[in-house]
Parts: sequence; C-alpha cells; structure tokens
Amino acid sequence: MNQVRDRQLLALTAFLQLEKRVRACTSPEELAFLMVNDTHMMVTYRQAAFWRTDKGAIQALSGLAMPDKDAPFTVWLQGLFKKRLETAEGQALTALSAALVPTQEAESWTLHLPAHACWIPLKRAGGEVVGVLLLARDEAWGEPERQMLEQLSDAYAHAWAALTAGTTRRTKWLQRPRRLAMGVAATALLVMLLPVRQSVLAPAEVVARDPVLIRAPMQGVVETIHVQPNAAVSQGTLLASMDSRELESRLDIARQQRAVAEAELRQAQQQAVFDDKSRAQLAILQGRREQHMAEVAYIEGLLERSRLTAPRDGIAIFDDVGDWEGRPVSLGERIMLVADPKDAELEVQLPVADAINLEPGAAMEFYLNIDPSSPVPASLVRAGYRASTTPDNITAYRLLARFGQADDRLRVGLKGTAKIYGNRTILFIYLLRRPLAAMRIWLNF
Repeated sequence: MNQVRDRQLLALTAFLQLEKRVRACTSPEELAFLMVNDTHMMVTYRQAAFWRTDKGAIQALSGLAMPDKDAPFTVWLQGLFKKRLETAEGQALTALSAALVPTQEAESWTLHLPAHACWIPLKRAGGEVVGVLLLARDEAWGEPERQMLEQLSDAYAHAWAALTAGTTRRTKWLQRPRRLAMGVAATALLVMLLPVRQSVLAPAEVVARDPVLIRAPMQGVVETIHVQPNAAVSQGTLLASMDSRELESRLDIARQQRAVAEAELRQAQQQAVFDDKSRAQLAILQGRREQHMAEVAYIEGLLERSRLTAPRDGIAIFDDVGDWEGRPVSLGERIMLVADPKDAELEVQLPVADAINLEPGAAMEFYLNIDPSSPVPASLVRAGYRASTTPDNITAYRLLARFGQADDRLRVGLKGTAKIYGNRTILFIYLLRRPLAAMRIWLNF
C-alpha cells in the first residue's frame, strides 16, 4: 500500500515539475522540444514526435535539435499524421500499433517505429486539434499511463495555444473567403497596371565644361608646382616648371658649337679671297652654322615650354602638389586642368545593369552629397555609345548633362547621386525590369 502511494506521489511530483517547465517555455519551438524529450519524466518511451496542425508539418523529434524534413522517416511520419487526422479516431487519445494501421502502412511501421504507440491530440477549449504528440515504445500502454497523458495533454494544449496565438490569427486571416482573396488579387493587378515614369539612380560628379588641359611639353621630371589645387589663376600665371638642368647643359653645348661654326665660317670667308679650296667649303660651313643655330633655337624653345603657364583665367584642377613634384612624366601626359568654375556640367556613370532607354533632353535631378534635400535640375545632353569600366570597377555608360539653372552650391569636383527619368511604362515592368531581363537570359528568349 505504501509502495502504491509512493509511486503516485512520485508521478504527481513529476507532473507538477513538468507543468512548471511547460509554463516557462517562451516559444513554440522550445515547447515542442520539451514535449518530445521531457515527457519521459512521466512515462517511458523510445521515440516521440510532435505534429503542429497550423503548418501541417513535424515540429520536433526526440533526440534531434531540428528534424530533417527530407529524411525517409520524417516523410513517412508526416503521411501517417495527415491520414490519421482525417479520421474520427485521430481526434481522441488512443493506443496505436502496427496491427491497427492499414496493411500498406504496417511494413513501414515495423521499419520506423516500435510495436506500440500512443496518439495524443492537443485540443483547444473548443475542441480544435492544434497538434499531436506521438509516443512509441516496445511495451503496450496501460490505462493509468493513458490517464496521466490525458491530463498532461491538457497542459500542453493550453501552453501551445498561448504561444501560438499570433500564428493562429495569421492562419485565420489566410483562410478568409475566396472572394476576399480574389478581390485582393484583382486590386494588386490593377495597381501593377498603373502607368509610372521609369527612373534610375546613378553616381554623378560636377565636372568642368570645356577645360584646358595642361600637358607635359616633353619627357622629363616635374620640378615644381607653383599653385595649389583649386587655386584661382589668371592668364599667364606660372603653374608648373620642369627640371631644366639637362636642357641648360645642352643649350650651353649648342651655343659653343654655334660659336665654333661661326668662327670657322668667318675664317673660310677671309681665305676664300685667295684660296679656291676655302671658297668651296663656304656652303658646307654656312649650313653647319645654320644647323647649330636651329639647334640652339630649338633648345631655347624647350626651355621656354618647360615653364607651364595658364592659357586662360580659371582654377587649377589637380589632386595634390606632392603627387607631381619630382615625378617623371612622358610627353603629352596630363598634369592638371584649367577651367572656369562657373561653367560646369554633370557627369553621370550609369551602370549597365540599370540602363534604360534615354533620349537627349531627358530630365534629371542631381542630389548633392553636401545638400541632398534640395536637388538641382539638369537635362541630358549626350550619352556614351559604349560602356567602359569606371575607377570603382563598374561597367557603366558615361552621360553628360547641363544644369537648368545657376546654383551657388555647384562646384567642380562635388559628387552626389543623379536621378534620371526615362519613358513611361506600367508599374509591373518598372518593378520587375531587372528580374525579367535576367529571366530572358536564362530562358534564352
């Protein structure tokens, strides 16, 4: 008698502890894991599975953190739950075995589950089944165990209903009448047919319009940059000078050679009065003197060109003085630009993936990074025929645009984002333009 009372007390203690742990669960996943693993505190079993009816899937399996939905055991078990719930017996707590299932399921039962199982539906207060707990073992289930599991199923069902209240409301919303669903679909279709204007965003920069390029006049080394970046210059201002020491040495040698040639020519002219041979050398010596004179003039011209001056009023556009001083350059290499700071235009790099059909005069809005709240209007002047790779390693088309009005904020070198407007189309094409283009490539049509 005392042994029976002790077993009952132990069962009651286990039930209270398990119920306390159930109330402490904070998510449906945590509760499902507890049901398939910790129900062992009340009854012994070898395998357990929990099926949730709102998603129509197995939520948890004993001994696994996450069930594999593609495993053969899981696929077979899902079919068993679905077929069982469609019958009247599936609404009540019952004992199951391979002998009580259809013949076609009996062989699979022996492969996947022990001989005996207990089918435990979890019901709401109104009788709706929210989930099913299946416990399987080798021994048959006794009546006392079934009574304990029936009491425990009420606690499980109450906790599950509390944790899935939001999910249930969403499920009910999804199960509204077909007429409402059709109305929503029709509304969405009409919205997708609304005409909209195509537009794309692309990085842009304010650049000088018709700038004058200051190039290296010869191959050599830049000795000094005489102005600072973005400094205002006037026509004739000295901008940079090349290293002229080699040219000065060449000029000294050329001048000495010219002097020698002139001396030889004078001597030959004096001797030509009495010497026929000297008279014959006059043409050769005169040509040699002119050659040396031309060489002196050429080197003097190089020395003059080694001093780079501003050809017009404007600002000197380059990155940094330290980048150029002492740097070797080749003939024709660009050193800086001289441009009118008020005569600017917009350069846009439109990525190939975002390209749309654009006509000259297409409207734009330029959002400066320093003041994005107030865009500057512009219009397209020219679009590049071929795409090229930008310094950011993006293949893009180069667009040039003119600003519609003067703005004190515009300064050469400022960057921002340009919004380019194209032709009108329907909202469906506007939203799915890139996915449709990718689909055409994949489907080859």
